[in-house]
Amino acid sequence: MSKTLRWGIIGCAGIAKRAMIPGIRHSQTGVVAAIASRELSKARETAEELDIPKAYGSYEELLLDPEIDAVYIPLPNHLHMEWTIRAAKAGKHVLCEKPIALNAEEAQRMADECAKAGVVLAEAFMYRHHPRYDRIKEIIRSGEIGDIRGIHSTFTFNSAGHKGNVRFRKDWGGGAIYDVGCYPISVARLLLDAEPEAATVHALLSPEHDHVDMMASGLVEFPGSVALTFDCAMWAAFRNTLEVLGTDGRIEVPSAFIGEPHFKVYAKDGEREERMETLDQYALQADDFARTVWGEQPQRFSPADAVNNMKVIDACLRSAETRERVVIS
Repeated sequence: MSKTLRWGIIGCAGIAKRAMIPGIRHSQTGVVAAIASRELSKARETAEELDIPKAYGSYEELLLDPEIDAVYIPLPNHLHMEWTIRAAKAGKHVLCEKPIALNAEEAQRMADECAKAGVVLAEAFMYRHHPRYDRIKEIIRSGEIGDIRGIHSTFTFNSAGHKGNVRFRKDWGGGAIYDVGCYPISVARLLLDAEPEAATVHALLSPEHDHVDMMASGLVEFPGSVALTFDCAMWAAFRNTLEVLGTDGRIEVPSAFIGEPHFKVYAKDGEREERMETLDQYALQADDFARTVWGEQPQRFSPADAVNNMKVIDACLRSAETRERVVIS
């Protein structure tokens, strides 16, 4: 009989209901065994809606369940550290929604506590688990588009009218940089295999939305005079794009993080579309996580990677507030 990783879901967030829970069910390795909410009625309603066997009226109860191997945490950002550490101390492996924490210091503490408890900790950037990014890196390494001169990426959407949205609470880790700016930052680090040196960001800090950044445009400096330019928003038309610009060509990804996985390559020998299989990125993420838990493969993206991504986010947020270039230590 094949192994199965038994998942508990901490919270009834939309991303869990529409993406991660279906993803676990589409995976080769996992089952959703329980869901918890701070309101038992809400947990029961969600469990019934999604056919989940167990419902708990507190997160603590779920963590006490010996039949749960791992938890997925899609809670508001300010709760990520607390419940990751509690889960680790309860012996549960943790897949924590992005951004992993409010800052790099919190992320490092989470990594340390999980290491001490001997559990796997991963940040939920699902797009990285699709094979198209391995293919894009392969094209870059081949030299087909020459030396990389720059990366431009966007992730924008408009939810400004939903005034009760947790993303508009500054003390809860709200704002576009935390919510979607983290994607362009992570993809640039992934493709360049390097850590940035400095960041400069200009942002729309909206008084209507608790002064969180509803739109931000940034320049992130990498070694070798290569830069990421990006924009992210929760108050702009939808897009999620990526362009990798080289000396001899470029790669354009029209749906970089969500949507169809195909992309175009423009090189000296002409242009082509690389058509990739449409796969459930959340299922791929769940499978990679399970195989790491079982010791069948090394972890693809370590907690140290999450800490380094938070260092860049810290710099971007500080730059947006101070209107200054911030060096990343």
